[in-house]
This record gives sequence, C-alpha cells and structure tokens, in this order.
Amino acid sequence: MIKVGIVGGTGYTGVELLRMLVNHPEAEVVVITSRAEAGLRVDALYPSLRGYLNIRFSPPDVDVLARCDVVFFATPHNVAMNMMPALLDLDTRVIDLSADFRIRDPQLWSQWYGEPHACPQLLSEAVYGLPEFNRQAIAEAQLVACPGCYPTSVQLGYLPVIENQLVDSQRLIANAASGVSGAGRQAKIDNLYAEVSDSFKAYGIPGHRHLPEIEQGLGDIGGEPVNLTFTPHLVPMVRGMHSTLYAELVDTAISLEELQNLYEERYADEPFVDVLPPGSHPQTRTVKGANTCRLAIHRPQGRDTIVILSVIDNLVKGASGQAIQNMNIMLGLDERAGLNTLALLP
Repeated sequence: MIKVGIVGGTGYTGVELLRMLVNHPEAEVVVITSRAEAGLRVDALYPSLRGYLNIRFSPPDVDVLARCDVVFFATPHNVAMNMMPALLDLDTRVIDLSADFRIRDPQLWSQWYGEPHACPQLLSEAVYGLPEFNRQAIAEAQLVACPGCYPTSVQLGYLPVIENQLVDSQRLIANAASGVSGAGRQAKIDNLYAEVSDSFKAYGIPGHRHLPEIEQGLGDIGGEPVNLTFTPHLVPMVRGMHSTLYAELVDTAISLEELQNLYEERYADEPFVDVLPPGSHPQTRTVKGANTCRLAIHRPQGRDTIVILSVIDNLVKGASGQAIQNMNIMLGLDERAGLNTLALLP
C-alpha cells in the first residue's frame, strides 16, 4: 500500500482528501497533521469517517512525513513553501493544494499574495498539475502544484480553442460562480448563513488571486500570453462551480459543429472531462462529489462570439479529487483509482 501523509487535515480540502483516500484501493493515510487538533482522533472531528479511519492528528514533523510515499498539503498559502525545501531534500514526493507553487514568477506571486516567497528557487521545479495538459510532466514530478478551482474550470473550458489558436486570446472573458465552501472552513462574517443565503454577488473584480494563475496556464497552453477579464461570484450553495466563458473566433467560417467535434476529440480519452451533446447546459448538481468537469459549447445567434459552459465540484476536480488524480499519475497507478464516485443526486 502507498503511504500517504496530509498536512492540514482540518479544512474542507483536507476532509475531502480523506473521504476519497479511505476508499482508494492502493493508498493508506498514515499521517495527518494539525497543530490545533494534535492528539484528537480524526473521526472525532469528522464523524463521517467513523469506521474508516482511526488515526489521530499530530503536529507536522518533516522526518515523519518523509517516511510517506506522497504528502499532500491541504493548507492555506505560506505553509507549504516553508516546509518544502526540507521535504524535497529527503526525496519526498509532494502535492500542494495551496497557491504556494502555482505561479512561476516569484515577483508576481509576491504581488498577489503580499509577501516574499520563502523558496523562490523551487518555483521552476514545481509542475503545474492540470492532467489534461501536463500529464507527462506530472508523471515525472517530485513537486506538483495542484491548480485552483477557478483556474481548473476556466482552463479546461478554453483549452481546445486556445490550443488550436481559434480565438482571440487577448479578449477572453470568464464569469464564474462558486459555492461557499470555496472560501474555506474558517469563520468569517461574509460566509455566515445569514449573509450568503438568498443572495448572489460578484467579488474580486479589481483583481482575484486566481487571475495570474489562469493567464499563466492559458499562456502555456497556447504558447503566447493571454489577456483575461475574470469576474468571480459567490452563489448560495455549499459546493459547486459554474464558469461561463466567452471568446471571439479568429476564423468566423468555423462552424459550431466543427467546434463540438474539436472538443469531443480533444477530450475523448480524458477520464474526467465530459463534453455534453450540442445545445446542453451543464448543471453543478451533475458533478457534486465527483471528479468530473462537464462542458458545453454554444455560438449564440451564429455570431462571432462562442460561449463555453464549464461545471466542476470546487472541492473535487477543483481541489482534492484532482490532487488524487495527480498522485495516481505520479505513482504510475490507474488514473481513476479512488475517483470513480458518481455525482450525488438530488
């Protein structure tokens, strides 16, 4: 069995990792850390795990974690980067779900996160963990930076047309809405039930931290810099993400049928991307709890702007499920292992 360690197991991405890993046929969680909950049984904090996991939280210890085959960081930013040099020196394979290693430019990272990067020398070594684009590099990586939820939904939506240079990459627009769990498990007034229920709002319009990550990723896909207008929204549900993506066609002679075929062919062998039939409107409830991205392509009124609809579960394909998908690739396992969970309906 593969020995797995998790740093920061008390948040939503941490417990989501546990939910899937306890049913993984080839993985065993042997270490899970939390300074605040050290000594507490994991199933005491999360009763849903009773009967599946009987270990206790422990303080983070590099030497203990290094005995694992792979370590996940399910922590806020600024945690992984302070422990990473020591772990990598001990030949540990690491998957970081935080933003610490997603942006390659240390000055750009500091601009968006408001502090110097603790180990900028490792940024160029980290492999960006979007399997549908970077699978070969992930397989050979020691450190994988797992993409954010918004970046995953946006990049998977745009990937085929950016990859084939079919749209104007300087005039991209993404409107995306996320469930409240995307804000994490910490207590904030803005996340209280009375604040979010029966309401819908945009936020981060002057600049959201996921913007440079998305632009970097799309630039890698298309081989040239892109310009994206990105507006995130908060929707009153627990989990789920819907991205509505707009792009102007460079060649207006291309038909919607050709675009549909392009998407179907590009993702035909991808186990976790589902291109829906023409005219479809994917719903977040069809991916709830599943490591799946569902896409639909439209060309309203036959004009020059195409609309791509992309839905994921922000905690699964947008975080922990994708992290496990990366682990499977890194360790040469079946990419679907532990990830065959169907969406929850209703």
